[in-house]
Amino acid sequence: MLRQSYFLLVWRFLPGFFWAALSLAASLPGQAEPLSAALASPPASLATSTQPRLTLSEAVATLEVWPTITLLSDPDKKLTIDDVLATPLNAQFKPPQSAYATLGFRHDVVWLRASITLTPQAADGWILDIDYSLLNQVDVYVAQNGKVMQRAVLGNTQPFVQRPVASRSHAVALKFKAGESYDIFLRVDTSGAMILPITLSNFSAFHSRAINEQMLQGILSSLALFLLLYSLLQWRSLREPLYLKYCLLVFFSALFSIHFFGIGAQYLWTNSIWMERHMAGITALLTSASTALFIEDVLRSDMGRLLRLTIKITATILIAAALLHGFGLIDIQVVSLIMGTLGLTPSLMAIPGAIRRLRRGDLVGAYFLLAWLGYFVASAIMVGVVKGYIGANVWTMHSFVIGSTFDMLIFMRIAVLRTNAIHIAAQSATMERDALHSLAHTGPLTGLMNRRGLNATLTAALPCSAPAKMLAVYMLDMDNFKPVNDQYGHDVGDELLMVVAARLRATMRVGDVVARTGGDEFVVVANGLQNESQAADLGDKLLDVFSTPFALEQQICHVGITIGYALAPNDGNDAASLLKRADAAMYSGKQNGKNRVGRGVITIPPH
Repeated sequence: MLRQSYFLLVWRFLPGFFWAALSLAASLPGQAEPLSAALASPPASLATSTQPRLTLSEAVATLEVWPTITLLSDPDKKLTIDDVLATPLNAQFKPPQSAYATLGFRHDVVWLRASITLTPQAADGWILDIDYSLLNQVDVYVAQNGKVMQRAVLGNTQPFVQRPVASRSHAVALKFKAGESYDIFLRVDTSGAMILPITLSNFSAFHSRAINEQMLQGILSSLALFLLLYSLLQWRSLREPLYLKYCLLVFFSALFSIHFFGIGAQYLWTNSIWMERHMAGITALLTSASTALFIEDVLRSDMGRLLRLTIKITATILIAAALLHGFGLIDIQVVSLIMGTLGLTPSLMAIPGAIRRLRRGDLVGAYFLLAWLGYFVASAIMVGVVKGYIGANVWTMHSFVIGSTFDMLIFMRIAVLRTNAIHIAAQSATMERDALHSLAHTGPLTGLMNRRGLNATLTAALPCSAPAKMLAVYMLDMDNFKPVNDQYGHDVGDELLMVVAARLRATMRVGDVVARTGGDEFVVVANGLQNESQAADLGDKLLDVFSTPFALEQQICHVGITIGYALAPNDGNDAASLLKRADAAMYSGKQNGKNRVGRGVITIPPH
């Protein structure tokens, strides 16, 4: 029991931390690395160490800057570029201690330095690019011989129109002279993760990489749009609330990805500083709330009422937090606390239900666990990047969008399976209802309508009868059936009834009704007759059915039939009177020699 409690405790809080770090990587403050000692007098080895240098040549298209980066912490956020260029402060830059191209969460301002040398044949035009769109402010300085030659301001708190390069990432064109050396200083001030994949590229390489990323984001956004439209159409046609909840999940998840990769700032909310400051928190909260509602709907049959209510309350709190954050009533730190506590709680609550479904062989449970595993792995990678434990590269930077796309596809499959299960259950209920209706209105031996079914059919058909569109009710009673039953037994008698029923069905028109009201009595209902002569001819046709012997499995049986009939509306307008009149005509025929057709009290001689 203690081991299980510990396991549940770990799974309750650890993934929540993963979700919070993933969703708010760009905007949530974290614990800064203790670097206040950076301004203290450095060891001699650092003070005299040589700054690593990049070499730009005509053969180079793109260079990663991080391997040569050194940094200086500014915890008080007061240093200027003149301070940094001064000695001995300039000598206190040191290599970063975090993973590749990421410094994790920090409270301080960080100064980065990179030294470059151009060969005599190198091009003089280069693009400095930081491919992480959620940095708040980056001041770029190019210095030579202790003097600032160029400066620029980057970051998502700057209006897009003021960016040096109209790019989704933070980029600036730098002018160098071939054969000379420069120092590049970056002042990074951001409230979120300091993820810094910095490159120097020539113009052609920069645009090529930008186009490739735009194509990737276009494909992923198109997939999200397709899933969104498909689910909306499904919701509109099926009126299944699950698809509407899936729509919300896809919409807010895609919106977060668009924001994370700078597509929103470039195309959707250009120059909106409010969107840049609030979109990460809002979309993270609403994605989690939509996921909670989706999960509750999918696994409701495997969760108790209290658990379902808890999930709904959690979703409500997340939605309320998104509204409060949007109106500026709670800051990003509160959002971080809410996400870390509640963000993944619904998914964790649903795991036991998913496992129960999996044990029953339900694929919904398997797909849910698969989605959870993929999300957990993607989250772990992204957390490692934003905390500075895992290096930032193409794969790790795209781990979130890969994981969210994987989840969207899995959740769509879950929605389809859920819908199919609902339809199958509805079809089963319909079939069961039809079967019960059939048992109530048909006889088990012949499969013909019984008296209850006949009355219902007549009641529905009689209002449509008219003098030129008459309805005929024929009452048939078999002659000499009892001797067959007595001589050969009830099995042969039952077989004879089934053969008679089949022959009557084959004789009548499509739409006519053949019923067995009990024993050896049958009723035939024919509608749409134009006159009384046509009704009489049909009676003769029924009489001829019994002129041929009935071949059973082991016997040949000769039986006749006596028929009485009545017409609507001429002889009555209700089922009871018509049946009574047809029965009287049939009884009269029995008394007058059997094997004949009669209407009312008039006896028609047999052919």
